[in-house]
Amino acid sequence: MVGMTENPIKFGTDGWRAIIGDTFTFDNVRACIQAVAGHFADTYGKEKPVIVAYDTRFLSDEFAMTAARVLAGNGFTVQLGDRPVPTPALSYRIIEAGACGGVMVTSSHNPFRWNGIKVKPHYGGSASPEVVADIERRVPAILERPELIRIAPADSEAITTFNPVPGYLAALERQVDIRRIRAAGLRVAVDPMYGAGAGLFTQLLSGGSTTVTEVHHERNPLFPGIRAPEPIESNLGEFMLLMAGGGFDIGIANDGDADRVGLVDETGAYVDQLRTFALLVNYLLGERGLRGPIVRSVTTTNMANILADHYGVKCFETPVGFKHIGPLMMSEDALIGGEESGGYGFRGHLPERDGVLAGLFLLDYVAATGKRPSALLEEMFAITGPHFYERLDFDLEPGANAAVKATLDAANPAEIAGRPVIRADRTDGWRFFIDEGWLLFRLSGTEPLLRIYTEVRDRALVRDVLDAGKAIAGVSR
Repeated sequence: MVGMTENPIKFGTDGWRAIIGDTFTFDNVRACIQAVAGHFADTYGKEKPVIVAYDTRFLSDEFAMTAARVLAGNGFTVQLGDRPVPTPALSYRIIEAGACGGVMVTSSHNPFRWNGIKVKPHYGGSASPEVVADIERRVPAILERPELIRIAPADSEAITTFNPVPGYLAALERQVDIRRIRAAGLRVAVDPMYGAGAGLFTQLLSGGSTTVTEVHHERNPLFPGIRAPEPIESNLGEFMLLMAGGGFDIGIANDGDADRVGLVDETGAYVDQLRTFALLVNYLLGERGLRGPIVRSVTTTNMANILADHYGVKCFETPVGFKHIGPLMMSEDALIGGEESGGYGFRGHLPERDGVLAGLFLLDYVAATGKRPSALLEEMFAITGPHFYERLDFDLEPGANAAVKATLDAANPAEIAGRPVIRADRTDGWRFFIDEGWLLFRLSGTEPLLRIYTEVRDRALVRDVLDAGKAIAGVSR
């Protein structure tokens, strides 16, 4: 156990994440959950239950039981999931049970050595910056005095187990026309990336002419063959080859805790996260005729703004993370919120990402129009014009974030890729605009990692803009 000056429990954009056996230990998990219990008790009292669930990572079930025992030891009744489930299934159960909040054991899209804790307040969304600050401020005293941690026995009557899946699937069926998808005769490929979404599309869509073929659906905490269970192009090579072989209309991938979605078209081409968000916006506003504001993070597409103007709705921009997007979705009654990671949330469901529901909406878009993803993209580009996006991730040496931050703080480029910089923005990270698009730098809040992003209107500019970004940040590969 470490002292107050060495607090290892720091929350990033969505939760605390760390390497298993290094910082993510049972002792530190107990300390974190004791702080969560204190926050829930002081905010809501102890009359309402707390929900605990977990994903498919190494020891996630044991860490979840540890969390449940600490919460029960602090006087809460605890409903503990009995199997790995998506994070949005936990979020839905919080709403369904009228709970004061929940704890999800997951490290989402991080590499296999990582695990983490996501805290969800009573509304089922990501913990706000205020909630995170309150939890974090409680941790040092607990680490200094571990006797403050109260732990109930594993067989405590305050801990009951339940299956989160049926209620979650029923909630999904209320959001989308499952019968239409089942009857559409679609040939669907699904890659849950060894994660908690395995089997759900098959359960939802069985019984009609649509067929579902799942790969990487077994539980394997090593996530073999991929850097991390993140549904981006660099991790979906095998899945894209399957799609390129023909025989499928659409491919859907989810990350480790199934709150993100990745889209692969009928030719095996990856549809990047910005285009996928724009497709979902066009589906809701155009195909379904719904109306409401759009909320997007700074890393997400300008196409959302163009579509908002086209359909006569507002578009709001936030820093990265659903801890910013979710509260704004609720206050503005937004139709959809999204971020570059592939996480999208929807009105009437949760103020939180749901990769399974996003996938179902994409399937319904194909079923309703009879058009495959490539045709839907061209139809959308008729409104927005084409946009081209790419992101580079650079692993940094431990402790190098500060030096990179200093470099970027001092950056003031007059031009990027030969185009004048017309303005700069530091809403979240370091963003520079040129006439044709933007370049953005962000340091990860959960690991030693620098991300460089760009979205431009000219495909030929993508590489030049990213090369300029590498030079500005002083990184290479």
